[in-house]
Amino acid sequence: MALLQNANQTLVGSRLRSYTAAMSETKNPVPPRFEETSEPLRVALGDRYLTYALSTIMHRALPDARDGLKPVHRRILYAMSRLKLNSTGGFLKSAKISGDTMGDFHPHGDAAIYDAMARLAQDFNVRYPLVDGQGNFGNIDGDNPAASRYTEARMTAVAEAMLEGLSENVVDFRDNYDGRLTEPSVLPAQFPNLLANGSTGIAVGMATNIPPHNISELCDACIHLIKTPDARDDTLLNFVPGPDFPTGGIIVEPKENIAQAYRTGKGGFRLRCRWEVEDLGRGQWQIVVTEIPYQVQKSKLIEKIAEAIQTKKIPILADVRDESAEDLRMVLEPRSKNVDPEVLMGMMYRNSDLEVRFSLNMNVLIDGVTPKVCSMKEVLRAFLDHRRDVLERRSRHRMEKIDHRLEVLEGFIVAFLNLDRVIDIIRYDDEPKAALMREDWSKDHVRAMDEKDYISPLAGEGELSEVQAEAILNMRLRSLRRLEELELLREQSELMEERAGLEDLLENEHLQWDSIADQLRETKKQFGKAYAGGARRSTFAEAGEIEDVPLEAMIDREPITVVCSEMGWIRAMTGHIDLTRELKFKDGDTSRFVFHAETTDRLLAFGSNGRFYTISGANLPGGRGMGEPLRLIVDLPNDVQIVDLFIHRPDGKLLLASSAGDGFIVPEAEVVAQTRSGRQVLNVRGDVRALVCKPVKGDCIATVGENRKVLVFGIEELPEMARGKGVRLQKYKDGGLSDATTFVRSEGLSWLDPAGRTRTETALDEWAGKRASAGRMAPRGFPRDNKFN
Repeated sequence: MALLQNANQTLVGSRLRSYTAAMSETKNPVPPRFEETSEPLRVALGDRYLTYALSTIMHRALPDARDGLKPVHRRILYAMSRLKLNSTGGFLKSAKISGDTMGDFHPHGDAAIYDAMARLAQDFNVRYPLVDGQGNFGNIDGDNPAASRYTEARMTAVAEAMLEGLSENVVDFRDNYDGRLTEPSVLPAQFPNLLANGSTGIAVGMATNIPPHNISELCDACIHLIKTPDARDDTLLNFVPGPDFPTGGIIVEPKENIAQAYRTGKGGFRLRCRWEVEDLGRGQWQIVVTEIPYQVQKSKLIEKIAEAIQTKKIPILADVRDESAEDLRMVLEPRSKNVDPEVLMGMMYRNSDLEVRFSLNMNVLIDGVTPKVCSMKEVLRAFLDHRRDVLERRSRHRMEKIDHRLEVLEGFIVAFLNLDRVIDIIRYDDEPKAALMREDWSKDHVRAMDEKDYISPLAGEGELSEVQAEAILNMRLRSLRRLEELELLREQSELMEERAGLEDLLENEHLQWDSIADQLRETKKQFGKAYAGGARRSTFAEAGEIEDVPLEAMIDREPITVVCSEMGWIRAMTGHIDLTRELKFKDGDTSRFVFHAETTDRLLAFGSNGRFYTISGANLPGGRGMGEPLRLIVDLPNDVQIVDLFIHRPDGKLLLASSAGDGFIVPEAEVVAQTRSGRQVLNVRGDVRALVCKPVKGDCIATVGENRKVLVFGIEELPEMARGKGVRLQKYKDGGLSDATTFVRSEGLSWLDPAGRTRTETALDEWAGKRASAGRMAPRGFPRDNKFN
């Protein structure tokens, strides 16, 4: 593998360009053959890998800029044309089509050929299907087509437009893989199929990804390019504003980004689904998605949305349903009627494939040989040059046919003007063909027609050619009518006039481009808005920024009472009940946290491991039962105790402290967790545990240790941090911190005495000191549990 990678890096990059440049000088390039020599293994591997790379790039992965097809697609269409599977004719088994393609032109697996043919029949994958399928050819859910023995197919009118003129020597033919037959190296292609249907492929060291476009817009751009050959790339955007995907959707990419992508051949397009709000009455509504982004499988999309609902990534979405029949209909049901539809869809764009980015990499084969990343103008120019070559070759082929027919007509006219002599030769001569060719027809046997002297077209030559003599001998007796003579003269006059027009066309470049423009107008008329599915499907819009919306804007605001027991069972009772009311708990369990809240509130649970856990009030279990363990709602380990549970205040601050006596102040906005595992804020190690979580209220901090010593210091001495171990609050010789709180110095420090009465101490100079000092013994009447209020 190391040798292969080394050979690939050193040889493929530089030698690929030189090989393709040299091979571009020939019409039928053949990958170089390397003779067996005693060359080093590294060189041998590199040469053979390069041969494989060239074969993959030219004959498999990259499309031709002229007809936009890869060899397998081109061979499928040619095989179908040989089977006379016209758009108005009957269908034929797909197995027969793929079998003929494999046996005559494409020596690869029939399964791969059938897959390629089936994709050409899928109107959700191909903007203008080239194959008309009958049977199960797959669907937008991602289901595979039925086996080839169960389906039938024929060409579409679009495929016939790709093949029109193929029998008139308009393109080069090459031998097939075994030399028995010939196949076209490229198709005539009446329209720029490369951009109309797009293409995707992965080669060795390069890839291509081209979105589909609208034929009418492409024809307009080509006509403009014919009139203004030096047109700027940005000007073409007036005709082709962007891709036109088979599944529709809304393109929200800025115009300047689209222009840059088409100018350089690389970029991308943001594509969103199309949706509408459906009113259900009584204020209820739901969102109906009618178009999903290109190449997104509906079944997998719904699975991912359902998974997002289950993991609560989209808390305002209640359900998703697939109600599709012939038309796509995917229903999104909001959790509350008060949810803004734009907010809901904004979250859907962020968390699902209802918005995707389609990458553009216009890497194609120029003249079927050289791979190049092209701009849209270069691709259209390659197509127009191909159409001009087709026009010239088709005109010359027609002139050859006209010359042959004129030669035959001249012989017929001579026969009619010298009918008696011709009959005598045929009747009495043993070899009439040779006698007709020896006869000098320029001197005698000329008669007048329509009162005008007619001079034989053989004047000056005198003898009939072999073609003319053979045609005369094959002429039927019923053709020897006066009316037939007039018809021959009329046909001769029309052919001479047509030939003169073709001569003018071949000699005048402006006439050629005018003819190509007329052909493009006819193609636009044929496959434009009047054609089934010809109208533009994808539209354009400005994306707008998706802002983070607070949870309270998404959920119905209703009062609840949060109840959490000593063992950690939590529930939400409807309404604000009396907090002194007696509540039921499991045997051996008692009440610990009971407070009023609302469904729009976010609750913060602080664990003894120093992590904060966030719970939505709307997601709490109902109050009819005993609730659910908080450890199942969030990932709270079994050995971690709940230190505090309270309502989140976005603008509030918290005092955090550990049992070792370290702590700091943290803004509440910094402790909100986005995942079930919570957010680590207070760092603790070993036997140290988080002990204190109090809201900051006032200008002083009071601490008390297990040794019952109290210390009071200014809150400005404690740093404000987002995460960490903190700094020392109080110094201890033995034991650790017991409790800490904040208060207003002028109002005094309060606590409950052993009798349950509130006692306030305002004269605190005795206990005041610097942070991290030892403090003094607690005042008389301080609680035995060493806890403040």
